[in-house]
Amino acid sequence: MSDRIYVGTRKGLFEVARDGGGWDVVGTHFLGDPVSAVLALGDTVFAALDLGHFGAHLWRRKGDDDWHEVEMPAFPPKPEDDDDDPHPWTVRRIWNLTPGGVDGRIWAGTMPGGLFRTDDGGDSWHLNEALWLMPERKHWFGVAGGEMPGLSNVLVDPADPSRLTVGVSCGGVLGSSDAGASWTQLGAGFHNEYMPPDQQGDPAAQDIHQIAHCRAEPGIVWCQHHSGIYRSTDGGRNFESITAATPSAFGFAVVAHPTDPDAAWFVPAIKDEKRFPVDAKLVVTRTRDGGKSFEVLERGLPGRHAYDLVYRHALAIDASGERLAFGSTSGGFWISENGGESWSALDARLPPVAAVRFGA
Repeated sequence: MSDRIYVGTRKGLFEVARDGGGWDVVGTHFLGDPVSAVLALGDTVFAALDLGHFGAHLWRRKGDDDWHEVEMPAFPPKPEDDDDDPHPWTVRRIWNLTPGGVDGRIWAGTMPGGLFRTDDGGDSWHLNEALWLMPERKHWFGVAGGEMPGLSNVLVDPADPSRLTVGVSCGGVLGSSDAGASWTQLGAGFHNEYMPPDQQGDPAAQDIHQIAHCRAEPGIVWCQHHSGIYRSTDGGRNFESITAATPSAFGFAVVAHPTDPDAAWFVPAIKDEKRFPVDAKLVVTRTRDGGKSFEVLERGLPGRHAYDLVYRHALAIDASGERLAFGSTSGGFWISENGGESWSALDARLPPVAAVRFGA
């Protein structure tokens, strides 16, 4: 099990680790600065900062060394004759950082919907032009609060790092079998209920909150969609709506068990204008039978007057499949060491949490 957790918040990066018999904050970094994404890869940690007017920045720390700012992913200049692209050619935020399955390789998903790759551990970054120049990208649209599309996450097949699946909010699920040299629109079966009726089933018009796959069987892909929970058994080509989730099928986060293809966890909420837990009772839901039924996991979580929302990247699971952690927009942070059966709260009130990652 991983004994260290990195928590990116609106006011800095926090390291959480075992201190004696329990968990505690053991380190703070970039206090006061919003951290939009974090990645721990061996003894190297990356932190992406979203400094608003001052732009996005990327920092790296190796071992016990100090933090050093490294090159940011960057778009080329926008062509002067490209008048029909509604999206900026400027990285406004790094939204996720994902190991590429090859030494030195990391994928970075950004707002406004770019995908970048490094093969030298973050010293240099290159735009995935095949995805960025797809004509369909110009029809992607913005997510709430960002007003531009965001590439929410990247799934890398552990057995074949050239096989990629990405989720875009809002642009659907896309796949590549050649390390990003070409892309195919996936996601048949989705239904985006807030779109006009003739566009609700369009695979490129889907609001993908988060996707996750079973690392042992990467063809099993779970999706927390704006309109509910979906599951694919063919690598994302087709998705089936999961209707058994209670108390709600709405949420932002999902994690999949690393070895059990039938198990996944979600943090439900009331959708749209509300966006807080049903009955103000914070729970995690788990399925262990491929979505046929769901368990409501609440032991150790606040059962009344809880208005915690959990963002896309704020729920994490470690390689064992037993240890989970999540943080909320209200600064709460909880850890489970038994697959979600029970939770312990961190004795700290953090800033609003955007990203949670276990140490490698």
